[in-house]
Amino acid sequence: MEYISSTEASEKWGISPRQVQRLLANNRIPCAKKHGRSWMIPVDAEKPIDPRREKRLAKNSLSSDLAYVLASTTVPMPSHNPDAILDSMLEERLYIQYEGELAYLRGDFQKTLSCFQKTEGDDAARLRACPVAIAAAISIGDYHAYTEIDEYLKKHLKGGGDSVITAMAELAAATVAVSVIAPNMAPDWLKEGDLRALPIQARPDALYLRAKYFLCIGQYEAMLAVAQTALTFCASAQGITFPDIYLRLTCAVACHCLGRGEDARRWLLDAMDIALPHGFITPFAELVTALGGLMEQCLEQAYPEYRNAVIGQWKRTWKNWISFHNQFTKDNITYTLTLREYHIALLVARRVPYAEIAKQHCISVGRLKNIMLEIYGKLLISGRDELSKYIF
Repeated sequence: MEYISSTEASEKWGISPRQVQRLLANNRIPCAKKHGRSWMIPVDAEKPIDPRREKRLAKNSLSSDLAYVLASTTVPMPSHNPDAILDSMLEERLYIQYEGELAYLRGDFQKTLSCFQKTEGDDAARLRACPVAIAAAISIGDYHAYTEIDEYLKKHLKGGGDSVITAMAELAAATVAVSVIAPNMAPDWLKEGDLRALPIQARPDALYLRAKYFLCIGQYEAMLAVAQTALTFCASAQGITFPDIYLRLTCAVACHCLGRGEDARRWLLDAMDIALPHGFITPFAELVTALGGLMEQCLEQAYPEYRNAVIGQWKRTWKNWISFHNQFTKDNITYTLTLREYHIALLVARRVPYAEIAKQHCISVGRLKNIMLEIYGKLLISGRDELSKYIF
């Protein structure tokens, strides 16, 4: 009989070496033999299936299975060593959720997408992983990966079934809407703050996206109020969670936009103290532009050893974000712009004189010029020539 090592088995089965070791320790791999400290695994051995999962899936709906996955993967990561959370995840589907999130926080976006691919065939795990996978796709400008995720979410949205599943799919899709500044595409319940359809474990993420929605539309007081309220209810005293970091950064951005510099600095440094000792650079690289020079100042003051890493990632991902944004808004221009803006943009792109357009829409030429500046800003273009190429 031919044998392979535990490392080779982990690569063959698409799971971590630690998970293979757990299966071996629990005698879950038939005919495996131990020689000294090493294991020999039959080359034709199949990856064991967790019997608890089979039993649960047989009797539970996707909605209840998703609730189980959410409850199991919103456990705070230990503050002293976030990676220790992996040792407590006995199921592969739960393990790869945290593995993907840790990779994202450290800027390993390809690994995050790789973890997402491992959820294929497991709808509960895949729905849970969609938001961070979408964020990873945006960070590396992988529009193809995004469209695959988007098509998957649309299948659940078109199904019109369980309201919880629909809300979770909409929540994942809203990640794109607020990330590429297309607030018109956010679901109505997020705009209105009605989170009742979501499982309670998903609401901190929803509140964070709602705060980002207010950033998109320039309502900074509302943005700050939502983020602060969410922190009051969601902040973990026992460990680290995504919302712990991102809600603090949201407060920093809101205060910066409101001209409250010292408050912005305090929120930013607070987030740095939680995240940077563990190499979590992504949340800060995402906001270098939004905070002006404050990010660099705080890094130099408190964490100079991470300055180059954060700024370096920002330089790489900003270009990717621009590329992704341009493709996304081109594909979804009627959602990115209001109906009125779209009609005006079409006329401008067709070289209709401003005076005639203003007359048709009963506005002044000055007001029309301001509207066009807003349109150019949303589409990240600079003038009529680019607009014509963009639309046509």
